[in-house]
Parts: sequence; structure tokens; C-alpha cells
Amino acid sequence: MCFTLSQGLLTFNDKFTQIVLSVCYKLCYGQSLYLSITNTMSLRAFFSRLLTPLSNSHRSESAAAHGRQQKRTWRYYLVQFLIVTTLLLSAIWLLMALWYQFGMRALITWLATIVIVGVLIALLSSRYWPKTAKQLNNQQATSQSITKAKTSTSTNTNKKSASKWLMGLYAAIWFVGLGWFLSIEPKQNRDWMPEVSERVTYERDGNNPNLVTFSNVRNFDWHTDQEATEHWDTRTIDMSKLSGVDVTNSYWMGPLIAHTLVSFRFENDRPLAFSFEIRKENGESFSALAGFFRRFELSLIAAEERDIIYTRTNARGEQVYLFPVSNLQQHEVKSLFESYLTAADELNAKPAWYNTLISNCTNIIFYMARIVSGDRLPWDYRIWVSGWLPNYLYDVGMLDANPEKDGQPWSMDTWYERTHINAKVRGFDNQANLESDINSHENSRQFSEQIRQGIPMPLLADSQTGAEASAKFAADAKD
Repeated sequence: MCFTLSQGLLTFNDKFTQIVLSVCYKLCYGQSLYLSITNTMSLRAFFSRLLTPLSNSHRSESAAAHGRQQKRTWRYYLVQFLIVTTLLLSAIWLLMALWYQFGMRALITWLATIVIVGVLIALLSSRYWPKTAKQLNNQQATSQSITKAKTSTSTNTNKKSASKWLMGLYAAIWFVGLGWFLSIEPKQNRDWMPEVSERVTYERDGNNPNLVTFSNVRNFDWHTDQEATEHWDTRTIDMSKLSGVDVTNSYWMGPLIAHTLVSFRFENDRPLAFSFEIRKENGESFSALAGFFRRFELSLIAAEERDIIYTRTNARGEQVYLFPVSNLQQHEVKSLFESYLTAADELNAKPAWYNTLISNCTNIIFYMARIVSGDRLPWDYRIWVSGWLPNYLYDVGMLDANPEKDGQPWSMDTWYERTHINAKVRGFDNQANLESDINSHENSRQFSEQIRQGIPMPLLADSQTGAEASAKFAADAKD
């Protein structure tokens, strides 16, 4: 405005004109100006002085903006990297949740994938790719005029607005997807595979609470890894006769991944095994990755060892190891047993999801054991690496350091060698269960005895002090 006004007064070379220009200059630039009425400065010199600050100001602002771009540190790029990584991982998680819930061939899967991927590409391109191109051609920007700079600023503003809009749209899509995922409820009434079709239940004797009668104890005759003759038994046990706990690890995909079972031993009776497993539907197979996306319900199986261990050693050909847990008191064993009863009650009342990381066959056992033994079982990363559970028990002194009392502590390698049970039951006759209940029970007893050959079974500790002292000795002996 000041420049336009000044142009209109170029033709009036008088004192009045000089006064007006002096006031205009002071209002526009806020600078002190001594311009008297008698000043002999020419209008050409005045306008030259008037326009010079404007040009310098523009160059100063451009230099400042360029300086701000040059001052970006590694922290800025680290933040941008984390933002991009978060966007990509969140999109991958949502897409995998859709794929595992609806299947790859479902129309909704493809439509949702197109929308999510399209919005994400548009967001990343508007937010980051133009900046990359601008940096590659940064030298060409120095020759732009003031008009072009204003146009570029307007374009950048529009791009920022588009980027914010796309970011909001993506966030809305993702949170809607998260809400949908969290709303998926586990069910009890699906087309289950035979080995998980029933749920274990129990009743306590009214006169003797130690007597527990289980229904739906699995006792299948396995012919192959896929075929079996179904038997669901009723069995009564006496918790006052509990004599120990054994942990069985079954390996099928290397040393890190294993399925963990817990067997409870009884005086003058065959063991009873418990196993947390996925509750597979007919035609469904286990996938560790799918276990992160609410694909499988959680199931608790109570079974005869002749069923649940035989199917792994003989029918499937997995490598199975049985470790007797030492330095426990009977009340601790009983408390652990009752925690399985509580888990059965909870799953029967409300189904739950299996989760590969936080709710699997190994760490559920650890959570229950922590309730029983407290600080004797400290937190350890190996509770999420099921294959290393025996090593964890060894390090905390829950495996007897000298089970044969020959003065030579067992190493972990010795434990793995002695507890490998596949060879012990190779060729075991598992068909006797077809004849009668008597043969079934005797057959189960023989199987349980065979898998424990050469493995000393520890006695229960008499006191907590003795149990803790023995565990500390075992933990120190390995060193």
C-alpha cells in the first residue's frame, strides 16, 4: 500500500509531498526517520531507500527459512523414522487381523486391504516423498522469484492440510479396526475337532473335599497323528495322595518352541496330565502367527498320559522330554493342582482366547506356579520361550542337582539325555484300550511307568526351609 501511495505522489515535488512520504515511511517500517520539510532529498533517492529494506527483509526471511531447514538434526530424522515405522506396523497388524479372521479369499478382506493400503500410500506420499524430491533438487530453488516463492508456500500449505486430513482418516480407520478386533468374542459352540470337543468338569465329594471326580478325561486310542478312537472317561482322584509334579516338553520345530504339559503323580495311582491347548475347529491347523489374532479359543485338557503324551512320542514323532520338579512341598503341589480346577471353572464359565505370547501353554503354567511359590520362581524371559523352560527350572534349583546321590551333579545336557522318552515307548501297544476299562487303566499305568524309566522321582520336601535350602543348593551346584 505504501509503495502504491508513493507512486501516486511521484509527480508532486513539493513540501507537502515530502511530509506525506515521511509519514508513510514511518508507518510502514516503524523506523525513525529524520525527514524535514526543507530536506533536499530527491524522490528518486527516497524511493530507492524505501525499497531497499523490503528487499533485504525478504532475503533475510529466505535465509532464515533455509537456515531452519539446515538445522534439522538426527533427532528429527529419528522421529520421522519412528512415525513411518509405526504407520507401517499398524497397517500390517490390521491387515493380518483381517486376513486371519475372514480369510484371504473373502471380499471384505480385499476391500479393506485396498482402502487401508490406498490411504497409507497417499499419506506417506503427501507427507514425505515430496520432501525427498525437494531435497534432491534443492539447488534449483535459489533462483525462484518472490511470486514463485509465494505460490510454493501456498502449495506446501495445501499439502500439509492434505497430509493432516489423510492422517486423521487413517487414524479413524485404524481405531475402528481396533474396536472391531477387540469386540470379537470367543465361543463354546463351534465345530470342534474330536480331541477338543469336550470340556473337563469336576465335582468335589461333600464329605471329603480331597476327593475330586473328573468328567471328560480324555483317553483316546491314537492310531495315527490324525486318527483315533474316542474315549472320554470319568475318574476320581484323591488330592491327599499327591506325590509330585512332572513337566513334559514336546519339541516339533527346533529347540525354542515346545508344547508344555504338567502331570501330577499320586501314591498308588497313575498320573493325571493337564494341557492348555488351542481349541481347533475341524479342518483347522495350528499357526503360531494366527495365535496373535484371536484365531483360536483356549482349551484345558485333562487326560491320561497314554493319550496326550503317546500321540506326541509315537503318532506325531515329536521329541518329548519329561522333567520331575523337585524341592516342592505337598501343599504347593496341591495348590498348583487346585489352580487347574480354577482354570477349568473359568473357561467353562467364559471362554477365552489363546495368545501365542501372553496366554500359551507355558506361561499360563508359570503364572499359576508363581501364585503357589512366589519369589521362588522369579520372572524370566524364558517363560515366553517355551523350549527353554527346562533350563529355567534347572537354573532356579527346581531340578535335583544330584538325583542319584552319587556325588556327581547332573548337567543340563545330562538331564536332556536322561529325560528323553521317545526310545522308551517306541513300539508301545496302545490298542489295549479297545478291550475293557481294566485293560485301559493298566495300559495307562504301564505307559506312565515306561516314560519314567531311568528318571529318579524326587520326594516332596518336609518343610519350606528344607525345600528352599535344597533349591539353593541345586542352583549353586550347576556352577
